[in-house]
Amino acid sequence: MTKEAKVKTILISQNKPEPGKKSIFDDIAAKYKLKLDFRSFIQVDAVPGRDIRRNKINILNHTAIIFNSKNAVDHFFRVVEELRVELPQDMKYFCLTEGIGMYIQKYIFLRKRKVFYPKTNLENDFLTLILSHKTEKYLFPCSDIRKPTIPDFFKKHKLIFEEATFYKTVSADLSDLEEVFYDVIVFFSPADIKSLFDNFPNFKQNATRLAAFGESTQRAIIETDLICNIPAPTKDNPSIVKALEIYIKTVNV
Repeated sequence: MTKEAKVKTILISQNKPEPGKKSIFDDIAAKYKLKLDFRSFIQVDAVPGRDIRRNKINILNHTAIIFNSKNAVDHFFRVVEELRVELPQDMKYFCLTEGIGMYIQKYIFLRKRKVFYPKTNLENDFLTLILSHKTEKYLFPCSDIRKPTIPDFFKKHKLIFEEATFYKTVSADLSDLEEVFYDVIVFFSPADIKSLFDNFPNFKQNATRLAAFGESTQRAIIETDLICNIPAPTKDNPSIVKALEIYIKTVNV
């Protein structure tokens, strides 16, 4: 069996962190002397607040908001500002991860609001958290491209729930990467995989290793006849950073 090549370069399919802010990947990049590049494979287009209103979505009809991404947070509060909605002090916010929960501080004071998130980044733990708050009236501001897991869960358990498209996800132009090779590309959503093939219909994996965060992202890779070499989260690797480090330790010896 041929040993896999060492990892020297990694492309993260997300925007580069703002100046002065660290990435969660910085430590392993320094530790293993990796060249780390960031490039979002998707771009997000806002749905105007007037369209939300036209679709008869009334934010104040709900007692809790579900956030499954930082984009959802940004666009929810953008719409709140556009429509001049005054959020009640007792509005609750249910976040898929702790990172998203902390990100809300960009818009509200956590000590004055009620923010909930699971102890792990596993989606099942988030859904279990929701079950302990069955009486809330939930609003799910999301993209036009989203996993069915959350809506299906609410329907199955007959919880009060409404979803609305607050932003749209489209493929970014990656044409300048056509002749660029990376040892590892890290994906975070099925939309990233769609963008890859929108830009490069004849993409061949060859020696590139693919890392994927989330079951739906991993499934999207497999459905395009590619190999997901580095999946996360798993029982042993709860984060994509941990999964990458374990893999790099193995092949970079």
